[in-house]
Amino acid sequence: MEKLCFTADEVADRLSVSKTRVYDLMRCGELPSVKLGRSRLIKAVDLLEYVENLEPAPVVA
Repeated sequence: MEKLCFTADEVADRLSVSKTRVYDLMRCGELPSVKLGRSRLIKAVDLLEYVENLEPAPVVA
């Protein structure tokens, strides 16, 4: 069975960013999260949607 939700640490690893950046994305609403007890989790479908909607950055020479 595939994972349905990820912790901020797991998302940070998958996106190659810091855990702080993941919390910033959640705080500003760019990356939806759910609260389960004292934990904040990101649903796998929300993470996939976030990644699919990322815009490519222009290449600066």
